[in-house]
Amino acid sequence: MAKGRKKTNPGEVVIENRKARHDYLIEETLEVGIALQGSEVKSIRAGKMSLAEGYVRAEIEPRMSLTLHGAHIGEYKPATGIYQHHPTRQRQLLAHRREIRKLYVAMQAKGATIVPLKAYFKEGRLKLLIGVGVGKKHYDRRQDLKQREAKREMDRAMSKRLR
Repeated sequence: MAKGRKKTNPGEVVIENRKARHDYLIEETLEVGIALQGSEVKSIRAGKMSLAEGYVRAEIEPRMSLTLHGAHIGEYKPATGIYQHHPTRQRQLLAHRREIRKLYVAMQAKGATIVPLKAYFKEGRLKLLIGVGVGKKHYDRRQDLKQREAKREMDRAMSKRLR
């Protein structure tokens, strides 16, 4: 391996979509692969990826497929011309047929969507953790904030008590 190149740790989270867990109640998760161009991989290793606006579509007609829409992968400056990728293009996700069928059925439920949660490298390949989420109502989000605040207050009280 070259001197200047650093190897990523296995399972290291490169990009995380924290907004998804705030907006959706995640019921089920699945790890899938993603088909990328060379300049996209280099750009992701540099941390230039955003999953916040992304969503996944499962289709069974005419071909069974999973596609990632709306995820932004920034341009890789050294790549030029035909080697440069389009930042928001649709990207093919790699999964087994039975998994795609299962996600398609889950997506048909009212209010359900498939959202990307994390992107990380595993054995040198980029993996995407996707989840089937149901949109939270406004009062659900407020309830989560109250619970988080109550937990924070209890932790503060316990830390003061232990001093």
